[in-house]
Amino acid sequence: MRRLAICCAALVIFAAASFAQSEKGEQRIIREVRHQLVTLPYYTVFDNLSYKVEGSTVTLEGQVVRPTLRSDAGRVVKSIEGVEKVVNNIEVLPLSPNDDRIRRAVYRAIYSKPGLDQYAMRAVPTIHIIVKNGHVTLVGAVAREMDKQQAGIAANTVSGVFSVTNNLTVDNGK
Repeated sequence: MRRLAICCAALVIFAAASFAQSEKGEQRIIREVRHQLVTLPYYTVFDNLSYKVEGSTVTLEGQVVRPTLRSDAGRVVKSIEGVEKVVNNIEVLPLSPNDDRIRRAVYRAIYSKPGLDQYAMRAVPTIHIIVKNGHVTLVGAVAREMDKQQAGIAANTVSGVFSVTNNLTVDNGK
């Protein structure tokens, strides 16, 4: 009986250690995926890359202006140790001179505002501007609710914008 109890205890300890190890591995993959995505050479303020990690599978999502960025993202994530499968659901935005004009105008409208200009000075600006067929979506993070509102108002002032969806999150830890 005592031998059975020892075996059960050893099994529980082994299972807990295995679970902790897989959690560590997943956390490492999450950090590495983020690092690899934000350091892609053509990743700009006009692209939005997000991801989910479930075990050894990484699902990529978002929108990009360049088709090569979509394939580059999939390639660098696939090369991460521990990643066995990459599901690449990144949307390539349609080519449009009008959308390009709107992107530049929204960028100027947002990042020229006092208080919002601080977000442009980072290696990876935290306010991303996604434009699809004249519709603007703002994604990323700002430090204050007022910054979020200011960015949305600034984007709405740009000529040719049909709608603005403000998906900025407020991160007080910034």
